[in-house]
Amino acid sequence: MVDTVTGIEKAQQSLWNGTGGQNWVTAQELLDRMYRPFEPILTDAVAPGARILDVGCGSGATTVAAARRTGEPEQCVGVDISEPMIAAARERAGRQGLAVQFLRADAATYAFQPASFDAIISRFGVMFFDDPTAAFTNLRTAARDGGILRCIVWRGPEDNPFMTTAERAVAHLLPDLPPRIPDAPGQFGFADPDHVRPVLGDSGWTGIDIAPLDMPCAMPASQLPRYLSLLGPVGRALTVAAEATRARVLETLVPAFRGYVHGDEVRYTAACWLINAHAA
Repeated sequence: MVDTVTGIEKAQQSLWNGTGGQNWVTAQELLDRMYRPFEPILTDAVAPGARILDVGCGSGATTVAAARRTGEPEQCVGVDISEPMIAAARERAGRQGLAVQFLRADAATYAFQPASFDAIISRFGVMFFDDPTAAFTNLRTAARDGGILRCIVWRGPEDNPFMTTAERAVAHLLPDLPPRIPDAPGQFGFADPDHVRPVLGDSGWTGIDIAPLDMPCAMPASQLPRYLSLLGPVGRALTVAAEATRARVLETLVPAFRGYVHGDEVRYTAACWLINAHAA
């Protein structure tokens, strides 16, 4: 990883090597269950024996799924800027006896061996690049001719009310929550396909296809307070909030999600884009 980074890159590295990364690891089991339906959509693109790069691999769930699909775990590499997540990913692979390689690095600038991957995949890991064109150019260099790119990213906040209910419900209690800025690095950074297509085209990718993907997701209703207290802008704010503030926020949050609770489950639809492209 290069030493010279922009302010946005520094902020991302600080977030995912600090509260954001630690909270994600703490909630790993819950997130694994909730996002597991996305795994076959990514791994169906993986041919047996293929060499795979998983970008923004987090705690390694999708990398391990791809490793099992390819049948040759040593051919699979996961990369993420978060040291806590990479440590969790290595532990996961070790527990399962899989020789998957995990790199703590910035995929936007890391010097991958040129033309070394048959498929580059990502679940919610490519929306955070400071300079996405430069990042996808670097990834194109890492892909073999004829290789594929398959990424799942979020559509906009208007299509994902579950993801923004928390911050809307407690804005009066947490007035310093960061605003959502269209096309800026973050969860909804690739929400606009008219922004994404030229990024990929200018990076050397061809055959670009961006299609809507609506995925039902669920978690145990008993886990909702834990989810809300760890994840997203509100969860990160609560990690450092005074206990009295935490209590007031959670008292407000849980009722705000009543419409998503069905018996003993919380259910919502994740509105995403499925991005496919080729390294011609």
